[in-house]
Amino acid sequence: MALQPAAPLARPDALLVVCLCAQWCHVCEDYRSRFAQVQQNVLADYPQTQFLWIDVEDQADLLEPLDIDDFPTILLATGAVPRFFGPISPQLPTLERLVRHSAADWSGVALADPALHALVARLLIYKK
Repeated sequence: MALQPAAPLARPDALLVVCLCAQWCHVCEDYRSRFAQVQQNVLADYPQTQFLWIDVEDQADLLEPLDIDDFPTILLATGAVPRFFGPISPQLPTLERLVRHSAADWSGVALADPALHALVARLLIYKK
């Protein structure tokens, strides 16, 4: 599925929550509804937050040179700054705590990986 131009973030420092999964992965298949539930719960309190689900195989060119091996992998960014990137346990409370903490506290450590910065920049231009 091709990505489309993104709507501008509600705020320049708005939280972007990206789940990187694969369609063939049974864990991801089950996790997708949990991700949607967290989105619904979080948007009630933090409406500026944006959520994005990316299939790592359908969007391999977008993710290059990153190689995602563990699912689900979550990317969190505030504005254009990546703050968290890595696999998490596929539990609704784990994701919701992580997202709510990030949405409430904009001052997390910036990740230094240039590939993550480039990915976030691309995601701010395009989304599903």
